[in-house]
Amino acid sequence: MSKIIAVANQKGGVGKTTTSVNLAASLAVAEYKTLLVDIDPQANSSSGVGVDVSEAPLTIYEVLIDRRPASEGVQPTMLPFLEIIASHINLVGAEIELIDTPQREFVLKQALGELRDRYDYIVIDCPPSLGLLTLNSLTASDSVLIPVQCEYYALEGLGKLLNTINIVRQHLNPQLDIEGVLLTMYDTRLRLSKQVAEEVRNYFGDKVFDTIISRNVRLSEAPSFGKPVILYDALSVGTQNYIDLAQEITQGKDAFRRSRAESRPPQTVDTTEDTEQ
Repeated sequence: MSKIIAVANQKGGVGKTTTSVNLAASLAVAEYKTLLVDIDPQANSSSGVGVDVSEAPLTIYEVLIDRRPASEGVQPTMLPFLEIIASHINLVGAEIELIDTPQREFVLKQALGELRDRYDYIVIDCPPSLGLLTLNSLTASDSVLIPVQCEYYALEGLGKLLNTINIVRQHLNPQLDIEGVLLTMYDTRLRLSKQVAEEVRNYFGDKVFDTIISRNVRLSEAPSFGKPVILYDALSVGTQNYIDLAQEITQGKDAFRRSRAESRPPQTVDTTEDTEQ
Protein backbone atom coordinates (compact mmCIF):
# COMPACT_ATOMS: atom_id res chain seq x y z
CA MET A 1 0.00 0.00 0.00
CA SER A 2 1.31 3.44 -0.92
CA LYS A 3 2.23 6.27 1.38
CA ILE A 4 0.34 9.45 0.49
CA ILE A 5 2.18 12.74 1.10
CA ALA A 6 0.47 16.11 0.73
CA VAL A 7 2.78 19.05 -0.03
CA ALA A 8 1.02 22.00 1.53
CA ASN A 9 1.50 25.62 2.55
CA GLN A 10 -1.19 28.23 2.03
CA LYS A 11 1.50 30.82 1.37
CA GLY A 12 2.43 31.09 -2.30
CA GLY A 13 5.95 31.14 -3.68
CA VAL A 14 7.51 28.80 -1.13
CA GLY A 15 8.57 26.06 -3.56
CA LYS A 16 5.54 23.83 -3.08
CA THR A 17 5.06 22.83 -6.72
CA THR A 18 8.81 22.63 -7.31
CA THR A 19 9.01 20.24 -4.36
CA SER A 20 6.03 18.16 -5.49
CA VAL A 21 7.41 17.67 -9.00
CA ASN A 22 11.02 17.03 -8.07
CA LEU A 23 10.33 14.87 -5.03
CA ALA A 24 8.01 12.68 -7.13
CA ALA A 25 10.62 12.52 -9.92
CA SER A 26 13.40 11.62 -7.48
CA LEU A 27 11.31 8.84 -5.96
CA ALA A 28 10.58 7.55 -9.46
CA VAL A 29 14.26 7.59 -10.45
CA ALA A 30 14.90 5.46 -7.38
CA GLU A 31 12.38 3.02 -8.93
CA TYR A 32 9.57 3.64 -6.46
CA LYS A 33 6.27 3.55 -8.31
CA THR A 34 5.03 7.09 -7.81
CA LEU A 35 1.84 8.97 -8.62
CA LEU A 36 1.78 12.78 -8.68
CA VAL A 37 -1.67 14.25 -8.07
CA ASP A 38 -1.99 17.89 -9.14
CA ILE A 39 -4.90 19.42 -7.25
CA ASP A 40 -3.79 23.04 -7.73
CA PRO A 41 -5.95 24.90 -10.32
CA GLN A 42 -2.80 26.53 -11.72
CA ALA A 43 -1.75 23.07 -12.99
CA ASN A 44 1.95 23.89 -12.70
CA SER A 45 2.86 20.39 -11.54
CA SER A 46 1.17 19.00 -14.64
CA SER A 47 3.12 21.22 -17.02
CA GLY A 48 6.24 20.67 -14.92
CA VAL A 49 6.34 17.01 -15.95
CA GLY A 50 5.51 17.73 -19.59
CA VAL A 51 1.75 17.13 -19.55
CA ASP A 52 -0.43 19.28 -21.81
CA VAL A 53 -3.54 19.76 -19.67
CA SER A 54 -5.65 20.69 -22.70
CA GLU A 55 -5.05 17.23 -24.14
CA ALA A 56 -5.61 15.28 -20.92
CA PRO A 57 -8.50 12.84 -21.38
CA LEU A 58 -9.50 13.19 -17.74
CA THR A 59 -8.27 15.47 -14.95
CA ILE A 60 -8.62 15.59 -11.18
CA TYR A 61 -11.59 17.93 -11.72
CA GLU A 62 -13.69 15.18 -13.28
CA VAL A 63 -12.54 12.78 -10.57
CA LEU A 64 -13.72 15.10 -7.81
CA ILE A 65 -16.84 16.62 -9.35
CA ASP A 66 -18.16 13.96 -11.73
CA ARG A 67 -16.89 11.07 -9.57
CA ARG A 68 -15.07 9.49 -12.49
CA PRO A 69 -12.65 6.68 -11.52
CA ALA A 70 -9.24 8.11 -10.63
CA SER A 71 -7.59 5.34 -12.66
CA GLU A 72 -9.04 6.88 -15.83
CA GLY A 73 -7.14 10.10 -15.16
CA VAL A 74 -3.71 8.50 -14.71
CA GLN A 75 -1.24 9.51 -17.43
CA PRO A 76 2.37 8.47 -18.07
CA THR A 77 5.27 10.91 -17.87
CA MET A 78 8.81 10.91 -19.24
CA LEU A 79 9.92 8.82 -16.27
CA PRO A 80 8.96 5.11 -16.33
CA PHE A 81 8.07 4.95 -12.63
CA LEU A 82 6.19 8.26 -12.47
CA GLU A 83 2.56 8.83 -13.45
CA ILE A 84 0.28 11.81 -12.90
CA ILE A 85 -3.34 12.83 -12.53
CA ALA A 86 -3.34 16.29 -14.09
CA SER A 87 -5.11 19.41 -12.86
CA HIS A 88 -7.36 21.82 -14.74
CA ILE A 89 -8.30 25.49 -14.41
CA ASN A 90 -11.89 24.34 -13.77
CA LEU A 91 -10.75 23.45 -10.24
CA VAL A 92 -11.08 27.16 -9.45
CA GLY A 93 -14.81 26.57 -8.99
CA ALA A 94 -14.57 23.07 -7.56
CA GLU A 95 -14.80 24.17 -3.94
CA ILE A 96 -18.16 25.82 -4.60
CA GLU A 97 -19.37 22.75 -6.50
CA LEU A 98 -18.36 20.49 -3.59
CA ILE A 99 -20.14 22.55 -0.92
CA ASP A 100 -23.34 20.47 -0.93
CA THR A 101 -21.63 17.12 -1.53
CA PRO A 102 -22.11 14.61 1.31
CA GLN A 103 -18.82 13.83 3.06
CA ARG A 104 -17.25 16.54 0.93
CA GLU A 105 -13.88 16.38 2.73
CA PHE A 106 -13.51 12.68 1.85
CA VAL A 107 -14.03 12.85 -1.92
CA LEU A 108 -10.32 12.67 -2.80
CA LYS A 109 -9.64 9.95 -0.22
CA GLN A 110 -12.38 7.80 -1.72
CA ALA A 111 -11.10 8.46 -5.23
CA LEU A 112 -7.52 7.49 -4.42
CA GLY A 113 -8.58 4.37 -2.56
CA GLU A 114 -8.56 2.29 -5.74
CA LEU A 115 -5.00 3.38 -6.56
CA ARG A 116 -3.20 2.85 -3.26
CA ASP A 117 -2.11 -0.70 -4.04
CA ARG A 118 -0.59 0.35 -7.38
CA TYR A 119 2.03 2.76 -6.04
CA ASP A 120 4.74 3.06 -3.42
CA TYR A 121 4.22 6.81 -3.05
CA ILE A 122 1.47 9.26 -3.97
CA VAL A 123 2.48 12.94 -3.84
CA ILE A 124 -0.29 15.57 -3.81
CA ASP A 125 0.48 19.15 -4.87
CA CYS A 126 -2.01 21.27 -2.90
CA PRO A 127 -3.22 24.76 -3.87
CA PRO A 128 -1.89 27.80 -1.97
CA SER A 129 -4.93 28.04 0.29
CA LEU A 130 -6.60 26.26 3.21
CA GLY A 131 -9.86 25.65 1.38
CA LEU A 132 -11.77 22.50 0.57
CA LEU A 133 -9.23 21.19 -1.94
CA THR A 134 -6.46 21.31 0.64
CA LEU A 135 -8.76 19.79 3.27
CA ASN A 136 -9.48 16.93 0.86
CA SER A 137 -5.75 16.45 0.34
CA LEU A 138 -4.97 16.38 4.06
CA THR A 139 -7.84 14.01 4.74
CA ALA A 140 -6.60 11.64 2.03
CA SER A 141 -2.94 11.74 3.13
CA ASP A 142 -0.80 9.85 5.59
CA SER A 143 1.46 12.85 6.12
CA VAL A 144 2.01 16.46 5.11
CA LEU A 145 5.29 17.99 3.90
CA ILE A 146 5.55 21.73 4.58
CA PRO A 147 7.94 23.80 2.41
CA VAL A 148 9.19 26.97 4.11
CA GLN A 149 11.24 29.51 2.19
CA CYS A 150 14.38 31.00 3.78
CA GLU A 151 13.21 34.59 3.46
CA TYR A 152 11.53 37.27 5.56
CA TYR A 153 8.16 36.28 7.04
CA ALA A 154 9.00 32.59 6.57
CA LEU A 155 6.84 31.56 9.53
CA GLU A 156 4.01 33.92 8.64
CA GLY A 157 0.75 32.04 8.34
CA LEU A 158 2.18 28.70 9.43
CA GLY A 159 0.15 28.89 12.62
CA LYS A 160 -3.03 28.71 10.53
CA LEU A 161 -1.70 25.70 8.62
CA LEU A 162 -0.76 23.88 11.82
CA ASN A 163 -4.19 24.70 13.26
CA THR A 164 -5.82 23.27 10.12
CA ILE A 165 -3.70 20.11 10.44
CA ASN A 166 -4.85 19.73 14.06
CA ILE A 167 -8.49 20.17 13.05
CA VAL A 168 -8.09 17.52 10.34
CA ARG A 169 -6.53 15.17 12.90
CA GLN A 170 -9.38 15.72 15.34
CA HIS A 171 -12.29 15.40 12.95
CA LEU A 172 -11.24 13.88 9.62
CA ASN A 173 -7.92 12.01 9.66
CA PRO A 174 -6.51 11.04 13.10
CA GLN A 175 -3.47 9.36 11.48
CA LEU A 176 -2.23 12.49 9.69
CA ASP A 177 1.41 13.11 10.54
CA ILE A 178 3.83 15.90 9.68
CA GLU A 179 6.31 14.29 7.29
CA GLY A 180 8.65 17.19 7.80
CA VAL A 181 9.35 20.87 7.27
CA LEU A 182 11.51 21.56 4.22
CA LEU A 183 13.72 24.64 4.02
CA THR A 184 13.67 25.97 0.45
CA MET A 185 15.33 28.82 -1.50
CA TYR A 186 18.37 28.71 0.78
CA ASP A 187 21.12 31.09 -0.29
CA THR A 188 24.48 30.29 1.31
CA ARG A 189 25.70 33.84 0.58
CA LEU A 190 23.08 35.44 2.80
CA ARG A 191 23.20 35.65 6.57
CA LEU A 192 19.41 35.97 6.43
CA SER A 193 19.02 32.43 5.09
CA LYS A 194 21.02 31.05 8.01
CA GLN A 195 19.00 33.09 10.49
CA VAL A 196 15.69 31.90 9.05
CA ALA A 197 16.88 28.28 9.02
CA GLU A 198 17.82 28.58 12.68
CA GLU A 199 14.45 30.14 13.51
CA VAL A 200 12.55 27.37 11.72
CA ARG A 201 14.61 24.68 13.47
CA ASN A 202 13.94 26.32 16.83
CA TYR A 203 10.22 26.36 16.05
CA PHE A 204 9.79 22.88 14.59
CA GLY A 205 12.72 21.01 16.12
CA ASP A 206 13.33 17.51 14.79
CA LYS A 207 10.49 17.87 12.27
CA VAL A 208 12.79 19.90 10.00
CA PHE A 209 14.46 17.84 7.26
CA ASP A 210 18.24 17.68 7.24
CA THR A 211 18.02 18.26 3.50
CA ILE A 212 17.90 21.91 2.47
CA ILE A 213 16.85 23.06 -1.02
CA SER A 214 19.31 25.69 -2.23
CA ARG A 215 18.58 28.47 -4.66
CA ASN A 216 19.58 27.04 -8.03
CA VAL A 217 19.26 28.42 -11.56
CA ARG A 218 18.68 24.98 -13.10
CA LEU A 219 15.88 24.32 -10.64
CA SER A 220 14.20 27.56 -11.73
CA GLU A 221 14.70 26.89 -15.45
CA ALA A 222 13.48 23.29 -15.56
CA PRO A 223 9.69 24.01 -15.45
CA SER A 224 9.89 26.16 -18.60
CA PHE A 225 11.16 23.05 -20.42
CA GLY A 226 8.41 20.84 -18.98
CA LYS A 227 10.90 18.67 -17.12
CA PRO A 228 11.79 17.82 -13.54
CA VAL A 229 15.27 19.13 -12.77
CA ILE A 230 16.71 15.60 -12.75
CA LEU A 231 15.90 15.34 -16.48
CA TYR A 232 16.91 18.91 -17.25
CA ASP A 233 20.30 18.82 -15.54
CA ALA A 234 21.13 15.64 -13.66
CA LEU A 235 24.31 17.13 -12.21
CA SER A 236 22.82 20.31 -10.79
CA VAL A 237 22.68 21.22 -7.13
CA GLY A 238 18.89 21.17 -7.30
CA THR A 239 18.90 17.59 -8.54
CA GLN A 240 21.15 16.46 -5.70
CA ASN A 241 19.01 18.31 -3.15
CA TYR A 242 15.83 16.52 -4.18
CA ILE A 243 17.56 13.13 -4.45
CA ASP A 244 18.69 13.70 -0.86
CA LEU A 245 15.13 14.61 0.17
CA ALA A 246 13.74 11.45 -1.42
CA GLN A 247 16.36 9.37 0.37
CA GLU A 248 15.61 11.07 3.68
CA ILE A 249 11.92 10.24 3.28
CA THR A 250 12.43 6.63 2.18
CA GLN A 251 15.25 5.79 4.58
CA GLY A 252 14.26 7.85 7.62
CA LYS A 253 16.39 10.55 9.22
CA ASP A 254 18.78 8.33 11.17
CA ALA A 255 19.59 5.99 8.28
CA PHE A 256 19.90 8.97 5.94
CA ARG A 257 22.39 10.68 8.24
CA ARG A 258 24.47 7.52 8.51
CA SER A 259 24.51 6.91 4.77
CA ARG A 260 25.39 10.53 4.00
CA ALA A 261 28.21 10.53 6.55
CA GLU A 262 29.62 7.34 5.03
CA SER A 263 29.34 8.39 1.39
CA ARG A 264 30.58 11.98 1.51
CA PRO A 265 34.09 13.20 2.32
CA PRO A 266 34.58 15.63 5.20
CA GLN A 267 33.63 19.18 4.28
CA THR A 268 36.23 21.95 4.46
CA VAL A 269 35.35 24.93 6.61
CA ASP A 270 34.26 28.00 4.65
CA THR A 271 35.91 31.00 6.26
CA THR A 272 34.63 33.57 3.80
CA GLU A 273 32.30 36.23 5.13
CA ASP A 274 28.61 36.22 4.30
CA THR A 275 27.52 38.82 1.78
CA GLU A 276 24.38 40.85 2.27
CA GLN A 277 22.06 41.78 -0.56
